[in-house]
Amino acid sequence: MMPIRIYLIAGEASGDFLGAQLMRALKEHKPDIKFFGVGGSLMEAEGLSSLFPMEDLSVMGISEVLPRLPLLIKRIRQTTKDIITREPFMVVSIDAPDFSFRVQKKIRAYYDSDPMARPRQIHYVAPTVWAWRPKRAKKIAAFLDAQICLFDFEPPYFEKEGLKAIGVGHPMMESGLQEAKPLQIGEEKTKKLGVFFGSRQGEIKRVSPVILDALQNIIMAQPDIELIVPTLPHLKDQIAELMSGINVPIHIIAPSLSHSCEGRILDSNLHEGPAEKVNQENVQNKWSVFKSCDAAIAVSGTVGLELAACGVPHLIAYKMNAMTARILKRVVRVRYAHLANIMQDKEIVPEFIQDNCRAEKISQKALSLLMDDGARQSQLSQFDAIRRRIGGDKSPSIAAAEFLLSLK
Repeated sequence: MMPIRIYLIAGEASGDFLGAQLMRALKEHKPDIKFFGVGGSLMEAEGLSSLFPMEDLSVMGISEVLPRLPLLIKRIRQTTKDIITREPFMVVSIDAPDFSFRVQKKIRAYYDSDPMARPRQIHYVAPTVWAWRPKRAKKIAAFLDAQICLFDFEPPYFEKEGLKAIGVGHPMMESGLQEAKPLQIGEEKTKKLGVFFGSRQGEIKRVSPVILDALQNIIMAQPDIELIVPTLPHLKDQIAELMSGINVPIHIIAPSLSHSCEGRILDSNLHEGPAEKVNQENVQNKWSVFKSCDAAIAVSGTVGLELAACGVPHLIAYKMNAMTARILKRVVRVRYAHLANIMQDKEIVPEFIQDNCRAEKISQKALSLLMDDGARQSQLSQFDAIRRRIGGDKSPSIAAAEFLLSLK
């Protein structure tokens, strides 16, 4: 009997992680399975020989895409041709919908005259049709056979359009989060407030002044605290400059992008002098940094769900430009910004968005989450349900692998 041949497509680091976990899970069920496609170093470590460097697809925004458009078009054609040549049992595209869906549509069109020969076509990580553009689910159902979702509330949107779908859970639940332990940062008994400024220049520029004002209010009311500020390596100097006027101990941690997450802590004066090195034995991944926070202020985004999964009381803040805000107000179909709030359909995590993104409100709520045991426990008790929903009975990759192998 010939081994199952699966073609995988990942276009960015998060997809590479998902793909590698999926490959490992599939091999547990079918050790002789064969993989082809596009992926990064993690997928290559699991046995994939990437058709071309995954980094060719890792572009965002019009200013980045336009100069590389000829290369992207070439990669779409190249990937489509490779799939047709290899005749896999299934094609699994992972996130990166701008690239993935173009390839999937071309494969569907090629086999229109011989549908029995067409490989099964599956996408992993659902577009947010529940937030806006709900009609997109119908369009996706026209060229896919199945959709693997991260969240349990997503499948009905696709099943309604006749597309098989499953919610398998979030990949963070098998990335070392549950095993990670807090780091020993600063004074052991001093409360640690996490500050997450975000990763995009626009959001840092818009939200950081409000967060900095809120921090000054917090310090005036509670000077005996320390700040933990996780950021990306390329933003470390910029964040250090932003924090230069804050007069409490500050630990700016810029983990590497790998899951080993080695980092460096800057001293409270924001000079790199003898800079304390994070003990690698104690740093299992970035979750150790998250879990070192007693509470947190975070710019809205995926980090909110990550903090909830880590059991860190927090609030989110966000400001966007006025035109974007007006457009989103018309098209967004959900009441909340934070995924935990969306999942539970109530405000578990306080949201300070747009006109409500004000320093006095943020500082008051942050102090409550940092110092008030009642407020902390109220939020933490809700996070248990969130972890169960994004973790599931099986690991996400095992659930995804079993779903794929069940497709006929």
